[in-house]
Amino acid sequence: MKLLIDKELCKACKLCQQVCIRDNIIVKDFAIETGSNCFECGHCMAICKEGAITLKSFLGHEDRIVDYNPREIPVGYEDLLQFLKQRRSIRWFKNKKIDKETFFKLFEGAYYSPSAQNQQDVEFVVLDEKLDEFMELVYDIIKVKEDEFFRIKEFGDYLRDNSTKEFHPLLWEGSQLILTFSTDKTSAVIANTRLELLAYSLGLGGFYSLFILKADEIDHEKLMEFFPEINRDKHMYSSFIIGYPKKRFRRTIPHKEIKVTFK
Repeated sequence: MKLLIDKELCKACKLCQQVCIRDNIIVKDFAIETGSNCFECGHCMAICKEGAITLKSFLGHEDRIVDYNPREIPVGYEDLLQFLKQRRSIRWFKNKKIDKETFFKLFEGAYYSPSAQNQQDVEFVVLDEKLDEFMELVYDIIKVKEDEFFRIKEFGDYLRDNSTKEFHPLLWEGSQLILTFSTDKTSAVIANTRLELLAYSLGLGGFYSLFILKADEIDHEKLMEFFPEINRDKHMYSSFIIGYPKKRFRRTIPHKEIKVTFK
């Protein structure tokens, strides 16, 4: 059994039963957990008007429970769309590091992101002091693709002699990197996307590097030797270079039309 149900508080309204996608709750005089296959999505806990249901796994985290009015959306469509329009990839950064307090503000967005089967197994690594060491490992892994990708060859040339290059071929002016690990790719991408949008709200910026991700695709085991604290069943699904923007853009640019099909 994974739920604590207060029979005295329960009013038998059946809302919890209606939102349970696993048929784990039945309501008679009060709600009862059937013990079938709850996967701790928390829908029952979130919808109960009386606060009669608590997930056992969340005990000790009561400070994370926040009531809100579901009929009041804090951000309107036009404001949110304008925010998305202003998001651009940033590769030029100020010589200013992001502090830990600010990083934890970003991870709040990931904390509230959905994940497959509600596993919440997404993990982040912030690379700062060991960034150069990590990038050398990345090159050591992805250099087998030098003939296929000019950017990887350029990266190798930079590591051998950066005096002739104005920018780092993969990091540009970035000096801090957020890596996202998970057993599920979609969960990792959703979590990092939320983190990224919060970053822009705090005046930060960044860009994604697909070349860094190739290290996991090419030799996952070798890559994970750098991260002994992370379960090797998890893969690196997002690589986001982040910092304080040196350049500010002023307008949107046209995009190719998105193809939408209704059937």
